[in-house]
Amino acid sequence: MARPGVDFPGVGCGLAVVKDGKLLLCKRLKAPESGHWNIVGGKVDHMEPAADAARREAEEESGLAIHSARFLCLSEQLIDADRQHWVSLIYVSDDFSGEPWLTEPDKLSDIGWYSLDDLPQPLSRFAMDAVHALRQQAMAWP
Repeated sequence: MARPGVDFPGVGCGLAVVKDGKLLLCKRLKAPESGHWNIVGGKVDHMEPAADAARREAEEESGLAIHSARFLCLSEQLIDADRQHWVSLIYVSDDFSGEPWLTEPDKLSDIGWYSLDDLPQPLSRFAMDAVHALRQQAMAWP
C-alpha cells in the first residue's frame, strides 16, 4: 500500500498553539524527524478540511480543546534523512481551553510551553516554518 509522505508527497497540517507569548511544542519519538521539537499536527484525512485536521490533531496530541484557528503559513518539508516529503498547512490559535498533557506517549516524549526567544533544539522544519511566520506576524503588529 502506498504511504503518504513516503511513496508520494503527503498533505499535512499543524497548529501553532500560543499562550502568553509562548508556543506549545512537543518532542517527536518517530520519523519524520524523531527527536525534534514540533508543533502539534499530523496528516490531513481524505475529504477533511485542513483547518479541521489541524484542530483534531492538536486536540489528540495535547488534550486541549481548540475553539478556533486561522491560517498562518504553508510549509514544505523535504526530509532526506527519513526520505519523506510533506506539504503542510499551518494554522495558529490562542483560542483554546484546558492544559496540555502528554496524551500520546508512544509518539511524543515531552510537551510544554516555550518562549519564541528560548526554543528547545533541534526544531523540526515544520516548527521552524511556523516560528518564522509567527515572528514575521509579530513584527507586522503595531
